[in-house]
Amino acid sequence: MSVMANFTLPVRVYIEDTDAGGIVYYVNYLKYCERARSEYFRTLGFDKPAFLEQGHFFVVTEANTKYHAPARLDDELNVTATVIETKRVSLLFEQLISRENQRLVSSQVRIAYLDHNTMKPKAIPLDVLNSLT
Repeated sequence: MSVMANFTLPVRVYIEDTDAGGIVYYVNYLKYCERARSEYFRTLGFDKPAFLEQGHFFVVTEANTKYHAPARLDDELNVTATVIETKRVSLLFEQLISRENQRLVSSQVRIAYLDHNTMKPKAIPLDVLNSLT
C-alpha cells in the first residue's frame, strides 16, 4: 500500500523537557513522536476521542529508537511521522526528529488497533487505512 507523504510537527524544547544540563531527557523524544502520530491522525480526520467513542484505540507495541545527537533547551525541532507498513491490525511508522538539517533521533514505532473491552487486536477500519494512501 502506498502511503501519505511525511507529516511534520514543529516542536519547541521547553525547560520541562530537559534535564539539569538543558539537554532533552531521552523519554521526551518518544513523547514528541506520540504527538506527531496523534496530530497526523487528526489531519486525516481521526482524533483519539473519535476512536474511543467507537470502543477502539491504538497502542504502541514496539519502539526501536536511536539517539544520534542531543536537543537542547529552546531548540526548534521537526518531528515526522510516516506510515511505512500497514497490516490488518497494525501500522509501522518511521519517525525522525531533527533540528534544521541535523538528524537527532530516528525511530520505528509499531502501533496496534485494539478493542477497548477485550484488549485484543482488531482489524483497522478501512476508512482509516484508505486515508493513509
